[in-house]
Amino acid sequence: MDTILDSNIEPKAKPKWLRVKLPTGKKYTELRGLVDKYKLNTICTSGSCPNMGECWGEGTATFMILGNICTRSCGFCGVKTGRPETVDWDEPEKVARSIKLMSIKHAVITSVDRDDLKDGGSIIWAETVQAVRRISPGTTMETLIPDFQGIERNIDRIIEVNPEIVSHNMETVRRLTREVRIQAKYDRSLEVLRYLKEKGINRTKSGIMLGLGETEEEVIQTMHDLKAVNLDVLTIGQYLQPSKKHLPVKEFITPEQFEKYEKIGLELGFRHVESGALVRSSYRAQKHLL
Repeated sequence: MDTILDSNIEPKAKPKWLRVKLPTGKKYTELRGLVDKYKLNTICTSGSCPNMGECWGEGTATFMILGNICTRSCGFCGVKTGRPETVDWDEPEKVARSIKLMSIKHAVITSVDRDDLKDGGSIIWAETVQAVRRISPGTTMETLIPDFQGIERNIDRIIEVNPEIVSHNMETVRRLTREVRIQAKYDRSLEVLRYLKEKGINRTKSGIMLGLGETEEEVIQTMHDLKAVNLDVLTIGQYLQPSKKHLPVKEFITPEQFEKYEKIGLELGFRHVESGALVRSSYRAQKHLL
C-alpha cells in the first residue's frame, strides 16, 4: 500500500499567498534584542514562525519545555527525535524569568513528547505554570500539551494548575493520523480534550493542518468530532514540509477554502476559528481568552 511519505515526489512550488513579510515594529525589535542578548529559547525564533512579528507586537510568545528532543517521530514535525536529555528541574524558573524579562502578556507553553518519563513530563509542566504565576503574575497562559498517552493522573496535573487555555492538537483527520502522527491516536486525542473540559478547564483548543491529502468531507467531520467534545477554539493552517525527510505537501489550500472552513466552524458553534495558510497553533492566542 502506498504511503503519503514518498521521497520521489517533487516538492510543490509555494503559491503567492504563502509569502511571508519580514517582522517589523518597535515591540518586535525590543523583544528580538532581549532574546538574542539573553539567549532566550522561544519556538517563535527556533521554528521561524511566519507570525512572529504580529504576535510579539501584541505581547505574545511561545516557549518549549522539556528539551528539544522528542520521543516520537511524527512525519510532519521538524523537532529532533531520539533519546531526550535529563530533565532540567530548574527549567520552570528559567522559563518564568524569560517571560518576565520579555514582559510577555500572554505566554503559550508547549513541549516535546516525553514518553520516556513515567509522568510524561507533567510534573515539570505543572511547576512551569506555577513558576510563571509566581514570577510574572500578570501573564496569562495557554498550555499546548501532548496527549500524555491518555494517562489521566498526568493530565490531572495540568487541570490542577488550571491554565487559562489548555490546547492539544489533533494535527490531521482520522484517516491520516497513523501516518502523520505515528504513535498518536485520533480517538485518544479526542478523549484528552473531552476529559479536560469535563474536569473543569474553561477554555479548550485544538488545531489541524491541511495539505496532507485530506478531503473536505474529512476536515468537516473532524470539526464535528471536536465540537462533540465541547472544544472552544480551533486553528486550521497549511502544512509546510520541514525537510525532504518529512511528509510531502499534497496540496496548497486556497484562501477561499480556508475562509469556507472558518465559516463552517463558526456555524458549528466554536468560540474562535483561526483558518488561514499561515495560521499556527499560537496565532492570535491572546484573543482566544475572550
